[in-house]
Amino acid sequence: MKNYIFYVFIAITSFVSAQSNVTTYTYAVKGIDTLKMDVYKPKDMKKNDSLPVMLWMHGGGFVGGARNYPSEVKLGEMAAERGYLAVFISYRLTRKGQATGFGCDCPKADKLSTFKSATIDFLDAAKFISENKKILGADVSKIIAGGSSAGAEGMLNAVYMREYFVDDLKKYNDVKFAGVFSLAGAMVNADYVTKENALPSVFFHGTADTIVPFASAAHHMCKPERKGYIMLDGSATIVDRLLELQMPYYLYKVVGGKHELSSIPFDQMDGVFDFFKQTISKKEIVQTVRIIKKS
Repeated sequence: MKNYIFYVFIAITSFVSAQSNVTTYTYAVKGIDTLKMDVYKPKDMKKNDSLPVMLWMHGGGFVGGARNYPSEVKLGEMAAERGYLAVFISYRLTRKGQATGFGCDCPKADKLSTFKSATIDFLDAAKFISENKKILGADVSKIIAGGSSAGAEGMLNAVYMREYFVDDLKKYNDVKFAGVFSLAGAMVNADYVTKENALPSVFFHGTADTIVPFASAAHHMCKPERKGYIMLDGSATIVDRLLELQMPYYLYKVVGGKHELSSIPFDQMDGVFDFFKQTISKKEIVQTVRIIKKS
C-alpha cells in the first residue's frame, strides 16, 4: 500500500518577543503524524523581504524532543534578531514507544529506516519552504540546514545522502541547501560528500561522545555482534572530507567532551553566524578548528 502525503497550509501567529514573531504551519500529514514548523521572523521584516533561512531539526534520539523546547525557542529568537527566518520542525519520532529503543538492541535495518524517515521529513520541510517562499519571505538560495544529535543525523543524511535514502528524487529537485550547522551529528557514509554537494559547515562535537561518534565508529559504540551495530561517520570524518575538497568548515572540538555537545552553544553563536556570513554571503574559504579541553 502506498503512503500518501497531504500538504495542509495552516497558520497560527502569536507574539514571541520584542525582536521576533512566530507563525506555525503544517508542512505535511503522514499517517497519524501532523508535522508542523514554527517560523520565527524579525519584528521589522517588511512585506517583500527575502531572508536567509535556518532550518532546524531538534534532537531526542527519535523518541522525544520538540521543536518548541525553550532552547529551540531561544535559538529561533536569536536567529531572527540576526535577520534570518528561523524554522524549527517536528518530524516522525519513529522509535518512540519501541521496546528496542535506538541503541544496540535496535536492529540495523530499523536504524536505517529511522534515518530514512527523518531524511524525507527534513526534505519535505525544505520543499514546503521552497514552494511557499514568497509567503514566508524566504531566500531559498540561502538555507542553512541545522540540527542536534538525532536531528543532526537526519539533517546530514538529508543534505548529503538523499540519493541513498529517497526513492523519488525528482520531488526535491528545487530543494537546495547553502550551509550546515551540526551539533553532535553523524551520517551513514561521508563518502557521499562530494565536490558537487559539499557546503560550508559548522560542527560542535566531543571526542568522547559514546552515542554519536566524533569520527568513524559504531553508533552508540555497539559491539559488532549486537543487532544495532552500524558504523557512522561523525564530525571529524566529515571535516576531513571538506578539507580534502578545499571547502569551508568550522569545527569546535572538545577533547574529552561527551554528548553534551549536542546542546545549543548560545555563547558561540556570534562566531557561527559570522562564519556563515563569510562563507555563504562573501564566498570566502574559511577552515577553522577550535580545540577545547574539557576540564
